Amino acid sequence: MTKLTDRVQKPYRYFGGEYNTPDMNKPCDVRFCMCVADSYEVGMSNLGVRILYYLFNSIDKVVCERCYAPFADYENYLKENNLPLASLETQTPLKDFDFVGFSLQYEMCYSNVFHMLTLANIPVTAEERGEEFPFIVAGGPCTVNPEPMYKYFDFFFVGEGETPWKEIIEDYKRQKSEHGVKKSDFLRYLDEKYSCIYVPSLHEAVYDGDRVKIPQTAVWRNIEKDMNTTFTPTTQLVPSMEIVHDRAVAELFRGCANGCRFCQAGFIYRPVRERTPDNAFELCKTLLESTGYDELSLNSLSTSDYSGLQPLLAKLIPYAKEHHVQLNLPSLRLDSFKGEFAQGNRKSSLTFAPEAGTQRLRNVINKNITEENIFGTLTEAFKEGYSSVKLYFMLGLPTETMEDVKGIYELACKVKSLYKQTRTSGKGLRLSVSCSTFIPKPFTPFQWCAFANREDIEAKQRYLSDAFKQSGVSFAYNDYDSSIMEAVLARGGRNVADSLYQAYLNGARFDAWSEFFDFEHYKQAFEQCGVDVNEIIRSYDLDETLPWDFIDIGVTKAYFKSEYLKAMNATTTPSCNKQCNGCGLKKHGYCAEFEGNRKLR
Repeated sequence: MTKLTDRVQKPYRYFGGEYNTPDMNKPCDVRFCMCVADSYEVGMSNLGVRILYYLFNSIDKVVCERCYAPFADYENYLKENNLPLASLETQTPLKDFDFVGFSLQYEMCYSNVFHMLTLANIPVTAEERGEEFPFIVAGGPCTVNPEPMYKYFDFFFVGEGETPWKEIIEDYKRQKSEHGVKKSDFLRYLDEKYSCIYVPSLHEAVYDGDRVKIPQTAVWRNIEKDMNTTFTPTTQLVPSMEIVHDRAVAELFRGCANGCRFCQAGFIYRPVRERTPDNAFELCKTLLESTGYDELSLNSLSTSDYSGLQPLLAKLIPYAKEHHVQLNLPSLRLDSFKGEFAQGNRKSSLTFAPEAGTQRLRNVINKNITEENIFGTLTEAFKEGYSSVKLYFMLGLPTETMEDVKGIYELACKVKSLYKQTRTSGKGLRLSVSCSTFIPKPFTPFQWCAFANREDIEAKQRYLSDAFKQSGVSFAYNDYDSSIMEAVLARGGRNVADSLYQAYLNGARFDAWSEFFDFEHYKQAFEQCGVDVNEIIRSYDLDETLPWDFIDIGVTKAYFKSEYLKAMNATTTPSCNKQCNGCGLKKHGYCAEFEGNRKLR
């Protein structure tokens, strides 16, 4: 057999052995393999996967292992040696587990699901998999529209998994020990007991051409109620090689109160649930002491909105200085950044997202920041010693005009001018501007909007590229083909499922990586399978049935419609921190007035 180290770059990706690995040799009745359909470096950085990995391994007689998508060198090694894809920890073939679970963090990883199942010698479609194969399951944010991948998974888990997943595993373990588990019986059991479980094989979808006529069922997004008591690992794996986010990570809170109309995460993770500052400090301290990391990231969708940030930093900054730990505060908002936040933060670079170049368009998308916020914040940052700023914008937003696009360039020029006025000495400003292409995603007020056409986006990209060439500002933008593909995957229904697997057969792999993505694989697949892309990326009528309508995230469709209409009038909605806007969660008992630690009722 060919030696792995002779054939594969970075072999640490494939055989585990990391510090803080749970006991894999304990007696077990249930084996679960947690998969991320991306590289080791990306998958190891995912907090949700980390939580469930330690949760499963905390259950009596349950072992959870991991697997990540192999690059071509390891794929060839497996094929040359006639080996199936196996887990990192014990090199157990994936097909020998009870469950193989994929965390679907972003749509462009779908082709790697097929890649991993194929290398594991597991049939790709659910109907081909008999009793001898494990349950193939999916979780993560992409499951709010599971239909593009409906035929490839036995079931989807929608929402946050700490409480139900433990119950599901215990149910399976009990049934397996009592009378064995027949797949069809257990799937029906899950479908009937758990409102957050979607079993596609048990629910038909009725289409009129490419348009959904009848939603299949009703699936409720699970919401964990109290961050202080929800299962939280007090350690994490320490990789043997560098990963994307190679640091200790503490989750301060879940959800976001800001209601930006383009942001799917802001709606599918509602409502805000915070840790107390004391709980957060103890978590940070334990993570650092159990891993040995000298860098800590305080994570959330909008870290500077954490109501307990100042009391937390009052304890954490002295601790960090004493133990030589670098604090990292990502996800900062331009209207809530404070100069004192920078005390424990590296003075290298700040990242902010104005999203749009004019106030009118920022009102349309409900960004709820003004130029006064932007320049006031940056003035503080420059005074604190920051000399590098990254600004993120989007192109193709609803109602966008060329005036809005020009506003991006003008805003960047004003930032440069402000730096010169604020910093009279020292290094020059490193300013970078990045423009992604807006994708109208499910469960946002813009879910009815069309995806922008190629000519429009590329003209705006050319304008900004030319404008920034002589300005000393770094400018980057997304490739249109990868953006339209993400739009199709996010908005499609069951009608695109066959084409996604065909694209994999055509050669699609690692589509989230620009160096590997090739739109031709999908273009050919759409032609082979008769998929009309224009039907998927078009604008929808407000009363039209959408492929994802059977998923209930707790925010009502009426609220999304109201926000859409307000957007068309450039009218803003205040943050949920300031008032209840009636999104629908409160009537279900999930969202209380914010008091104390902001936990749910």
